Amino acid sequence: MPGAVDLAAEKFHALLVEERSDRVVVLLNRPEVRNAIDQQMVDELHTVCTALEQNPKILIIAGTDGVFASGADIAQLRERRRDDALQGINSTIFVRIAKLPMPAIAALDGYCLGGGAELAYAADFRIGTPAVRIGNPETGLGILAAAGASWRLKELVGEPVAKQILLAGRVLGAEEALAVNLITGIHEPDGLLDAAHQLADGIGRQDPLAVRITKSVFHAPAEAHPLIDQLAQGILFESEAKFERMQKFLDRNAARKAGRESGLEAGSETGKKDQ
Repeated sequence: MPGAVDLAAEKFHALLVEERSDRVVVLLNRPEVRNAIDQQMVDELHTVCTALEQNPKILIIAGTDGVFASGADIAQLRERRRDDALQGINSTIFVRIAKLPMPAIAALDGYCLGGGAELAYAADFRIGTPAVRIGNPETGLGILAAAGASWRLKELVGEPVAKQILLAGRVLGAEEALAVNLITGIHEPDGLLDAAHQLADGIGRQDPLAVRITKSVFHAPAEAHPLIDQLAQGILFESEAKFERMQKFLDRNAARKAGRESGLEAGSETGKKDQ
């Protein structure tokens, strides 16, 4: 087991990392190569994942200088051989991000291509700016999108659009990505991170354990249902948060009902005086 990771004490070079009480914000920060994903960035993302597995928080991931990520670093990719492919350098970190206990939000701007797109596909939520260009041009480089797109993309947008992206090199603009639900909102660049934080705020208002368990159940294989749902609900039915949150709900409803009845009684008394 790795030792406890203190993100504030880590030295990051390919990332900018900000940790808050309930979330971690990660900015891909290799602007000189349009945030291309290289081995160092992968290693630093693994460090972030270790911290989020040890201390579950929401992850917001975005790019710098108007670009999310232009893809994998082609200079490094050019030199990789069979054994490198079998290691799954990028696919391993993207699967790890997808399996984080709490949700991940990808805030996309500008180029989101190749490995950058596959990183975005691994997130639970994707929002973008009008400048977003998202796709997988790997076949044009003589390789395939092997870090998740070849199987994850059809789950997100359906087989026909996925094949256009993977086999014909189609790159989607923001409106096209929104139309196929690849992103769920379009925001101006200066409001993109604010929108991501608003989404994180909404997640943060839910019970964290319920969010974590719901995410796990959502991604469980079909044959695991309904048993996994029932077992998960059994855990949540015993949690203190369930009793506290449901009692607050009942108390609010009772207060509203009492307020309505008080208002009706006051109105009735006023009516009697007017007669």
